[in-house]
Amino acid sequence: MILLVTNERDLTTDYLVRELDRRGEPFVRLNTERLPQMTVRLGMEADSDWSLTRADETIHGNEITAAYFRRPGGPELSNAISDPAERAYCAAEWAAILKTLYGRIGHLWLNDPAAIALAEDKPRQLILARSLGFEVPETLVTNDPDELEAFIAGPTSVGKPLRHALLEGSSDAVIFTSRVDRAIARDAAAVAAAPFILQREIVKKVDVRVTVIGDRVFTTAIHSQDRTESEVDWRRGDGLELTHAPMDLPPSLAEQCCALVASLGLTFGAIDLVQALDGRFWFLEINPNGQWAWIENRTGQPITAALVDELLRKRSG
Repeated sequence: MILLVTNERDLTTDYLVRELDRRGEPFVRLNTERLPQMTVRLGMEADSDWSLTRADETIHGNEITAAYFRRPGGPELSNAISDPAERAYCAAEWAAILKTLYGRIGHLWLNDPAAIALAEDKPRQLILARSLGFEVPETLVTNDPDELEAFIAGPTSVGKPLRHALLEGSSDAVIFTSRVDRAIARDAAAVAAAPFILQREIVKKVDVRVTVIGDRVFTTAIHSQDRTESEVDWRRGDGLELTHAPMDLPPSLAEQCCALVASLGLTFGAIDLVQALDGRFWFLEINPNGQWAWIENRTGQPITAALVDELLRKRSG
């Protein structure tokens, strides 16, 4: 049985559900925010000695043949637990159970949550990509106003978050990749508030999303330069209105993409490249748990089927 770990609002997992249903393959979807509504049993005989029960449905650890870590939600506690200290305690205990379960699933993951956490280190990604032969823009991570000013004295530069691209609050906001100018450098307090990534801007022909699943590579050109607002960050504005088209990577570059994913201990990875006006490809980053359903919708590339193939390969292996 294949285990899908996500949240109930995750539409991407719905694609996997449909494909598994179509093939008649047994699976179970675990929406982790509902975990506190379940009864947990952890035995100590083996990693597979565990179960989760809700109503008349039980997930048995020894029946899991492969697992996909998609986008789990935080366990949501009952409103009957009203004391703040008790809620904090219970939340921590449920988080601990999840961590234990993730560890017990071990080699059955596509991708292992521990490998995802390590692979999200963007500076590490850049060093590894360069070592594998990718072209990588000159990069600096800093919160030093003087370092920033010295860096932007050169060719045009862009800035982007080191980790989180969402400002959550009364009105959520996305932090897009943006050009950096001297006015920003003069705001020393803002620069010092948190480190961020500076890179030399690559003047693009197109943005390129490379989705790697095992040894399969799905490449999509995103025509970000067709609209002014998406020139620097294709997600700005209505990115889904941009032309998306399948493209072929040079074979050596496709091999580098597979090598990067494998070097990070992953089976799946969503790699962001840009193709410059001179045709060269530049590495920006890899998302070890990135979105892919919109690519399949826009291009028809069979990403869902490839993911299910990989999950079934784990079972047969």
